[in-house]
Amino acid sequence: MNKFPQDQSNQSDRSDRSDRSDRSDRSGQPGQSGQSGQHPRRRLRPAGGYRNTASFQTATIIYDATYWFCEKFLDPRSRTVDQMVQAARSGRQNIAEGSRFAATSSQTELRLINSARSSLEELLLDFEDYLRHRHLPQWDPDSPEARAVREVPARFRQKRQTQAADPSDPSDQSDPSNLTDLSDQQRWDLYAPWLEHDDPVIRANAIICLIHQANYLLDQQIFALERAFIEEGGYSEQLAAARIAHRTRSRNPTDQSNPSDPPYPADPTNAIPCCPKCGKPMALRTARTGKHAGRQFWGCTAYPDCKGVLEL
Repeated sequence: MNKFPQDQSNQSDRSDRSDRSDRSDRSGQPGQSGQSGQHPRRRLRPAGGYRNTASFQTATIIYDATYWFCEKFLDPRSRTVDQMVQAARSGRQNIAEGSRFAATSSQTELRLINSARSSLEELLLDFEDYLRHRHLPQWDPDSPEARAVREVPARFRQKRQTQAADPSDPSDQSDPSNLTDLSDQQRWDLYAPWLEHDDPVIRANAIICLIHQANYLLDQQIFALERAFIEEGGYSEQLAAARIAHRTRSRNPTDQSNPSDPPYPADPTNAIPCCPKCGKPMALRTARTGKHAGRQFWGCTAYPDCKGVLEL
Protein backbone atom coordinates (compact mmCIF):
# COMPACT_ATOMS: atom_id res chain seq x y z
CA MET A 1 0.00 0.00 0.00
CA ASN A 2 1.14 3.53 -0.75
CA LYS A 3 1.71 4.96 2.70
CA PHE A 4 0.95 8.60 1.86
CA PRO A 5 -1.97 10.36 0.16
CA GLN A 6 -1.21 11.87 -3.22
CA ASP A 7 -0.71 15.41 -1.93
CA GLN A 8 1.88 14.20 0.59
CA SER A 9 3.98 11.92 -1.62
CA ASN A 10 7.65 12.58 -2.32
CA GLN A 11 7.83 15.14 0.46
CA SER A 12 10.38 13.50 2.76
CA ASP A 13 13.39 15.58 1.74
CA ARG A 14 11.56 18.88 1.88
CA SER A 15 9.88 18.07 5.19
CA ASP A 16 13.23 17.20 6.73
CA ARG A 17 14.58 20.63 5.81
CA SER A 18 11.41 22.26 7.13
CA ASP A 19 11.79 20.39 10.41
CA ARG A 20 15.23 21.88 10.94
CA SER A 21 14.03 25.42 10.31
CA ASP A 22 11.01 24.91 12.55
CA ARG A 23 13.15 23.73 15.45
CA SER A 24 15.32 26.82 15.06
CA ASP A 25 12.31 29.11 15.07
CA ARG A 26 10.68 27.54 18.12
CA SER A 27 13.84 27.51 20.17
CA GLY A 28 14.23 31.25 19.60
CA GLN A 29 17.94 30.90 19.00
CA PRO A 30 19.44 33.93 17.26
CA GLY A 31 20.44 33.66 13.64
CA GLN A 32 23.40 35.31 11.98
CA SER A 33 22.83 38.80 10.64
CA GLY A 34 25.42 38.43 7.91
CA GLN A 35 27.06 41.74 8.87
CA SER A 36 29.91 42.10 11.31
CA GLY A 37 29.49 44.37 14.29
CA GLN A 38 25.71 43.91 14.46
CA HIS A 39 23.67 41.95 16.93
CA PRO A 40 22.38 38.63 15.56
CA ARG A 41 18.72 38.68 14.55
CA ARG A 42 16.35 37.24 17.11
CA ARG A 43 12.59 37.04 17.11
CA LEU A 44 10.68 38.55 19.98
CA ARG A 45 8.45 35.45 20.13
CA PRO A 46 9.32 31.99 18.82
CA ALA A 47 7.07 30.22 16.31
CA GLY A 48 6.95 26.96 14.43
CA GLY A 49 8.25 23.66 15.72
CA TYR A 50 4.83 22.07 15.18
CA ARG A 51 6.31 19.06 13.36
CA ASN A 52 7.84 17.91 16.64
CA THR A 53 4.60 18.12 18.65
CA ALA A 54 2.58 15.03 19.52
CA SER A 55 -0.65 16.80 18.53
CA PHE A 56 0.49 17.49 14.96
CA GLN A 57 2.01 14.04 14.55
CA THR A 58 -1.16 12.35 15.79
CA ALA A 59 -3.27 14.55 13.50
CA THR A 60 -1.06 13.47 10.58
CA ILE A 61 -1.76 9.80 11.30
CA ILE A 62 -5.48 10.58 11.56
CA TYR A 63 -5.46 12.42 8.23
CA ASP A 64 -3.64 9.62 6.42
CA ALA A 65 -5.84 6.93 8.01
CA THR A 66 -9.03 8.82 7.13
CA TYR A 67 -7.91 9.30 3.53
CA TRP A 68 -7.31 5.57 3.02
CA PHE A 69 -10.41 4.56 4.99
CA CYS A 70 -12.62 6.65 2.70
CA GLU A 71 -10.76 5.38 -0.35
CA LYS A 72 -11.36 1.74 0.61
CA PHE A 73 -14.77 1.65 2.30
CA LEU A 74 -16.81 4.62 1.05
CA ASP A 75 -18.24 5.66 -2.30
CA PRO A 76 -15.83 8.27 -3.73
CA ARG A 77 -18.83 10.17 -5.14
CA SER A 78 -20.32 10.56 -1.68
CA ARG A 79 -20.32 14.01 -0.13
CA THR A 80 -19.41 12.35 3.16
CA VAL A 81 -15.99 11.44 1.76
CA ASP A 82 -15.19 15.06 0.98
CA GLN A 83 -16.39 16.17 4.41
CA MET A 84 -14.39 13.55 6.31
CA VAL A 85 -11.16 14.10 4.39
CA GLN A 86 -11.52 17.88 4.68
CA ALA A 87 -12.17 17.67 8.43
CA ALA A 88 -9.10 15.47 8.91
CA ARG A 89 -6.98 17.79 6.78
CA SER A 90 -8.22 20.91 8.58
CA GLY A 91 -7.35 19.40 11.94
CA ARG A 92 -3.77 18.94 10.81
CA GLN A 93 -3.34 22.15 8.84
CA ASN A 94 -4.76 24.43 11.53
CA ILE A 95 -2.22 23.14 14.05
CA ALA A 96 0.58 24.09 11.66
CA GLU A 97 -0.91 27.48 10.79
CA GLY A 98 -1.57 28.32 14.42
CA SER A 99 2.00 27.46 15.34
CA ARG A 100 3.35 29.86 12.71
CA PHE A 101 0.99 32.64 13.86
CA ALA A 102 2.47 32.33 17.37
CA ALA A 103 5.19 34.78 16.28
CA THR A 104 2.80 37.73 16.06
CA SER A 105 -0.62 36.85 17.48
CA SER A 106 -1.50 34.79 20.54
CA GLN A 107 -5.22 35.17 19.85
CA THR A 108 -4.95 33.95 16.26
CA GLU A 109 -2.85 31.00 17.41
CA LEU A 110 -5.51 30.13 19.98
CA ARG A 111 -8.34 30.41 17.45
CA LEU A 112 -6.57 28.17 14.94
CA ILE A 113 -5.70 25.52 17.52
CA ASN A 114 -9.32 25.55 18.65
CA SER A 115 -10.40 25.24 14.99
CA ALA A 116 -8.20 22.16 14.74
CA ARG A 117 -9.93 20.76 17.82
CA SER A 118 -13.35 21.50 16.30
CA SER A 119 -12.45 19.83 12.99
CA LEU A 120 -11.34 16.66 14.74
CA GLU A 121 -14.54 16.65 16.79
CA GLU A 122 -16.50 16.79 13.53
CA LEU A 123 -14.45 13.89 12.17
CA LEU A 124 -15.07 11.91 15.37
CA LEU A 125 -18.82 12.22 14.85
CA ASP A 126 -18.47 11.08 11.22
CA PHE A 127 -16.73 7.86 12.25
CA GLU A 128 -19.24 7.25 15.03
CA ASP A 129 -22.04 7.78 12.49
CA TYR A 130 -20.40 5.31 10.10
CA LEU A 131 -20.50 2.58 12.75
CA ARG A 132 -23.96 3.41 14.06
CA HIS A 133 -25.66 3.61 10.64
CA ARG A 134 -24.34 0.15 9.77
CA HIS A 135 -25.13 -1.36 13.17
CA LEU A 136 -21.44 -2.01 13.75
CA PRO A 137 -19.92 -2.07 17.25
CA GLN A 138 -18.01 0.85 18.71
CA TRP A 139 -15.31 -0.05 21.20
CA ASP A 140 -15.79 0.87 24.82
CA PRO A 141 -12.96 3.21 25.93
CA ASP A 142 -11.86 0.64 28.53
CA SER A 143 -12.10 -2.38 26.23
CA PRO A 144 -8.92 -4.40 25.55
CA GLU A 145 -9.07 -3.32 21.90
CA ALA A 146 -9.19 0.39 22.68
CA ARG A 147 -6.51 0.11 25.36
CA ALA A 148 -4.21 -1.71 22.93
CA VAL A 149 -4.34 1.26 20.55
CA ARG A 150 -4.08 3.81 23.33
CA GLU A 151 -1.02 2.12 24.85
CA VAL A 152 1.07 2.05 21.66
CA PRO A 153 3.31 4.96 22.79
CA ALA A 154 3.89 3.39 26.22
CA ARG A 155 4.82 0.03 24.69
CA PHE A 156 7.19 1.76 22.27
CA ARG A 157 8.98 3.60 25.08
CA GLN A 158 9.22 0.46 27.17
CA LYS A 159 10.73 -1.45 24.26
CA ARG A 160 13.32 1.27 23.63
CA GLN A 161 14.25 1.37 27.32
CA THR A 162 14.71 -2.40 27.38
CA GLN A 163 16.93 -2.27 24.31
CA ALA A 164 19.03 0.54 25.78
CA ALA A 165 19.52 -1.40 29.02
CA ASP A 166 20.66 -4.57 27.23
CA PRO A 167 24.01 -4.04 25.43
CA SER A 168 23.76 -7.51 23.89
CA ASP A 169 20.57 -6.53 22.04
CA PRO A 170 21.44 -6.43 18.33
CA SER A 171 19.01 -3.56 17.75
CA ASP A 172 20.46 -0.26 16.62
CA GLN A 173 21.21 1.62 19.84
CA SER A 174 20.94 4.90 17.94
CA ASP A 175 17.21 4.36 17.28
CA PRO A 176 14.99 7.20 18.54
CA SER A 177 13.70 6.67 22.07
CA ASN A 178 10.77 9.10 21.75
CA LEU A 179 7.76 8.64 19.52
CA THR A 180 8.03 12.26 18.39
CA ASP A 181 11.54 11.59 17.02
CA LEU A 182 10.29 8.97 14.55
CA SER A 183 9.53 9.64 10.91
CA ASP A 184 5.92 9.74 9.74
CA GLN A 185 6.33 6.29 8.21
CA GLN A 186 7.80 4.80 11.39
CA ARG A 187 4.93 6.16 13.47
CA TRP A 188 2.42 4.84 10.96
CA ASP A 189 3.99 1.38 11.14
CA LEU A 190 3.30 1.25 14.88
CA TYR A 191 -0.44 1.62 14.21
CA ALA A 192 -0.51 -0.30 10.92
CA PRO A 193 -1.98 -3.52 12.44
CA TRP A 194 -5.19 -1.56 13.07
CA LEU A 195 -5.13 1.16 10.41
CA GLU A 196 -4.41 -1.24 7.54
CA HIS A 197 -6.81 -3.95 8.72
CA ASP A 198 -9.31 -5.32 6.20
CA ASP A 199 -12.15 -4.99 8.71
CA PRO A 200 -13.65 -1.46 8.62
CA VAL A 201 -14.82 -1.88 12.23
CA ILE A 202 -11.24 -2.19 13.46
CA ARG A 203 -10.03 0.69 11.30
CA ALA A 204 -12.82 3.06 12.29
CA ASN A 205 -12.51 2.28 16.00
CA ALA A 206 -8.73 2.70 15.93
CA ILE A 207 -9.11 6.11 14.28
CA ILE A 208 -11.67 7.06 16.92
CA CYS A 209 -9.11 6.18 19.61
CA LEU A 210 -6.50 8.36 17.90
CA ILE A 211 -8.93 11.27 17.59
CA HIS A 212 -9.60 11.11 21.33
CA GLN A 213 -5.85 11.21 21.95
CA ALA A 214 -5.38 14.19 19.62
CA ASN A 215 -8.31 16.03 21.21
CA TYR A 216 -6.80 15.54 24.67
CA LEU A 217 -3.45 16.91 23.47
CA LEU A 218 -5.11 19.93 21.85
CA ASP A 219 -7.14 20.64 24.99
CA GLN A 220 -3.90 20.71 26.98
CA GLN A 221 -2.31 22.94 24.35
CA ILE A 222 -5.22 25.39 24.44
CA PHE A 223 -5.06 25.53 28.24
CA ALA A 224 -1.31 26.24 28.14
CA LEU A 225 -1.78 29.00 25.53
CA GLU A 226 -4.53 30.65 27.57
CA ARG A 227 -2.38 30.56 30.68
CA ALA A 228 0.63 32.00 28.83
CA PHE A 229 -1.52 34.81 27.44
CA ILE A 230 -2.79 35.69 30.92
CA GLU A 231 0.66 35.58 32.51
CA GLU A 232 2.79 37.07 29.72
CA GLY A 233 0.39 39.18 27.68
CA GLY A 234 -0.09 39.24 23.93
CA TYR A 235 2.29 40.16 21.13
CA SER A 236 1.40 43.87 21.18
CA GLU A 237 2.14 44.14 24.89
CA GLN A 238 5.43 42.29 24.56
CA LEU A 239 6.42 44.37 21.53
CA ALA A 240 5.68 47.60 23.39
CA ALA A 241 7.62 46.34 26.41
CA ALA A 242 10.60 45.53 24.19
CA ARG A 243 10.35 49.01 22.63
CA ILE A 244 10.36 50.65 26.07
CA ALA A 245 13.35 48.55 27.10
CA HIS A 246 15.15 49.58 23.91
CA ARG A 247 14.47 53.27 24.52
CA THR A 248 15.70 52.89 28.10
CA ARG A 249 18.94 51.34 26.88
CA SER A 250 19.29 54.14 24.32
CA ARG A 251 19.15 56.74 27.07
CA ASN A 252 21.51 54.71 29.26
CA PRO A 253 23.54 52.69 26.75
CA THR A 254 25.53 49.71 27.97
CA ASP A 255 28.97 48.91 26.69
CA GLN A 256 28.18 47.56 23.22
CA SER A 257 31.61 46.02 23.05
CA ASN A 258 30.36 43.43 25.52
CA PRO A 259 28.98 40.56 23.38
CA SER A 260 26.84 39.38 26.28
CA ASP A 261 24.51 42.38 25.96
CA PRO A 262 21.28 40.93 24.47
CA PRO A 263 19.40 42.61 21.61
CA TYR A 264 16.19 42.25 23.62
CA PRO A 265 15.52 42.07 27.33
CA ALA A 266 15.70 38.54 28.73
CA ASP A 267 12.03 38.85 29.65
CA PRO A 268 10.21 41.70 27.85
CA THR A 269 7.20 41.33 30.13
CA ASN A 270 9.32 42.64 33.00
CA ALA A 271 9.25 46.03 31.25
CA ILE A 272 5.46 46.34 31.56
CA PRO A 273 4.98 49.36 33.87
CA CYS A 274 2.86 49.59 36.99
CA CYS A 275 0.04 52.09 37.32
CA PRO A 276 1.27 55.34 38.90
CA LYS A 277 -2.03 55.65 40.79
CA CYS A 278 -2.81 52.18 42.16
CA GLY A 279 0.34 50.15 41.41
CA LYS A 280 -1.39 47.44 39.38
CA PRO A 281 0.09 46.22 36.06
CA MET A 282 -0.79 48.25 33.00
CA ALA A 283 -2.03 47.05 29.61
CA LEU A 284 -1.30 48.39 26.15
CA ARG A 285 -4.33 50.23 24.76
CA THR A 286 -5.18 52.34 21.69
CA ALA A 287 -7.02 55.67 21.88
CA ARG A 288 -10.27 55.48 19.90
CA THR A 289 -11.39 59.12 19.98
CA GLY A 290 -10.03 62.60 20.55
CA LYS A 291 -6.91 64.26 19.20
CA HIS A 292 -4.79 61.20 20.08
CA ALA A 293 -7.05 58.68 18.30
CA GLY A 294 -5.07 55.76 16.94
CA ARG A 295 -2.12 56.30 19.28
CA GLN A 296 -1.13 53.66 21.81
CA PHE A 297 -0.68 54.23 25.52
CA TRP A 298 -0.46 52.28 28.76
CA GLY A 299 -3.75 52.07 30.64
CA CYS A 300 -4.41 50.59 34.07
CA THR A 301 -5.83 47.05 34.10
CA ALA A 302 -8.18 48.14 36.91
CA TYR A 303 -10.05 50.53 34.56
CA PRO A 304 -12.72 51.91 35.00
CA ASP A 305 -12.10 51.85 38.78
CA CYS A 306 -8.66 53.34 38.15
CA LYS A 307 -7.94 55.65 35.20
CA GLY A 308 -4.17 55.84 35.47
CA VAL A 309 -2.32 56.19 32.13
CA LEU A 310 1.25 56.44 30.87
CA GLU A 311 2.47 57.62 27.50
CA LEU A 312 4.65 55.34 25.39
